[in-house]
Amino acid sequence: MTQNGSNGTVKLLGTWSSPFALRGRIALHLNSVEYEYIEEATKPGRQSLPSRHCSFLGSLRRRKVLLNRSMRWLERKKTPGGAAAGNLMGCLVALEEAFQKSSKGGGFCGGENIGFVDIVCEAIVGPFSVIEVFSGVKLLSPDVTPGLVQWAERFRAHEAVKPYMPSVAEFVEFAKQKLNAQ
Repeated sequence: MTQNGSNGTVKLLGTWSSPFALRGRIALHLNSVEYEYIEEATKPGRQSLPSRHCSFLGSLRRRKVLLNRSMRWLERKKTPGGAAAGNLMGCLVALEEAFQKSSKGGGFCGGENIGFVDIVCEAIVGPFSVIEVFSGVKLLSPDVTPGLVQWAERFRAHEAVKPYMPSVAEFVEFAKQKLNAQ
């Protein structure tokens, strides 16, 4: 993000799939800051800025390796009682408990309004959705993590998030294209 000294225009460079650009857009919207968004193309048919400007594309190879490892790990742990799968679910239960305490009965981490922690945590919404679709393993479920499931739904539907947050289908399609996955 840059600010042009001559006219005070804030410019944000990113891609629709970048969690960093998404966080910036949400924060700027919530704070009523006017800005110019310069998008690097990641969808077919769009013109592209040089990819060195986009952190997501710059680390795509590493992300593909991590996703493939995650997929293999989840595939091995689909059987009930796997120690690593139990550890993951234990972490999600701990995250659910932390959300319940920090939300103070409200819809977001700090209460009734989206805050810094919500904006940071949005990064798990898309990747978890993709991993769930590819692996068939439900990471967030109403039975185990009801607060997080409701938080994700409220977060995606919020007027400051909805115009910028890609849908699960868009995340999955993007992952299929970029990672050559089926």
